[in-house]
Amino acid sequence: MNAAECGATEGEGRRMVQSVQRAVRVLRELAAGGPRLGVTELAERVGVAKPTVHALLRTLEGEGLVVQDSETGRYQLGPGLLLLGNAYLDTQELRARSLSWSDTLATRADEAVWVAVLTGDHVFVVHHAFRPEGVVQILEVGASIPWNTCALGKAIVAFLPPEQRETLLAGDLSALTGSSITDPAALSRQLDEVGRTGHALENQESALGDAGIAAPVFDRNGVAGAIGVIGPVERVLDEAARKDHIVAVREVARQISRELGAGRGGARVARP
Repeated sequence: MNAAECGATEGEGRRMVQSVQRAVRVLRELAAGGPRLGVTELAERVGVAKPTVHALLRTLEGEGLVVQDSETGRYQLGPGLLLLGNAYLDTQELRARSLSWSDTLATRADEAVWVAVLTGDHVFVVHHAFRPEGVVQILEVGASIPWNTCALGKAIVAFLPPEQRETLLAGDLSALTGSSITDPAALSRQLDEVGRTGHALENQESALGDAGIAAPVFDRNGVAGAIGVIGPVERVLDEAARKDHIVAVREVARQISRELGAGRGGARVARP
């Protein structure tokens, strides 16, 4: 079967199956534009004919990846995606290696701890250790945050290969609050500083009142993700507490890196 028969296109040097691309775009639109969207809306967003979108939706519905509201006829994400997401988390090595270390860091810092990986231009939270204090807290596993608005994202991007870093700096830089940094030059200077110090800071850039301190985690191939403490700005960035948090975050990041096979040389959290 040739490319035309299977609906394949050439994209970025790789053969891409067009129908799969469109199905993924439908899922992403449902994730971004929810809670429910109709066929016409999805067709406009994806840029294909309504019959094609309808066929994609029926196929995705049959696999449990979307569900249709019986009253409105609109679609939303289905439970099958949750199964896939849980399977991903179960096999995510960084998450597995960081479980006990995250609890240790949360106890030491007396703050919540997040572990994240980079997916596209967002960081995806793969683990969340609650702050030890017995207050109501919301589990943030699965949260997706623009890389430029959080310490976790900056800690990762600072140690990416130069071409990947430049691509992200040249891309869409989101603003979630008035403190979000969207100037590429300013972000580049921050990333240089992260590369020197081995940690990144976030001051109310993704959520008002919240701050974060994160350090990169490495595996055999380079930067694998990041771990950081997240909490109220008055606690996390308090001068005395900030210094302790930086030391603790870097130490834990180094330990996880060694467990991931980075070794003593690869587990460093600052460039020479």
